[in-house]
Amino acid sequence: MSLSLGAVVLNVPNIETSAPFWSQALGYDARPDNPAFLGPKDSHGTRLHLDETDRTHLDLWVDHRTSDLETEVARLVGLGATRVEWTYPPNADFVVLAAPDGTIFCVIE
Repeated sequence: MSLSLGAVVLNVPNIETSAPFWSQALGYDARPDNPAFLGPKDSHGTRLHLDETDRTHLDLWVDHRTSDLETEVARLVGLGATRVEWTYPPNADFVVLAAPDGTIFCVIE
């Protein structure tokens, strides 16, 4: 498979107060440069990204050994996903899609 579940983006009311709970609950470590990014101690597995402004959603990461962003977006669109109008930053490394049921998710390069 050319996509993996890289992160769950979790909407929280306050990163500073939420991060210690989720870190301890999951046994994850916060990245030193960004305490909102929590990950397994061995660096393998799905990360948890805490966010105060974004909705809860999945981040699917492209495996560059076997595919690329546009190929995976086209594959998902072929399965029924649709592109979501979004304000992208310059040089964005992601595309926002909606599953056939309307659930928003990101595909990240």
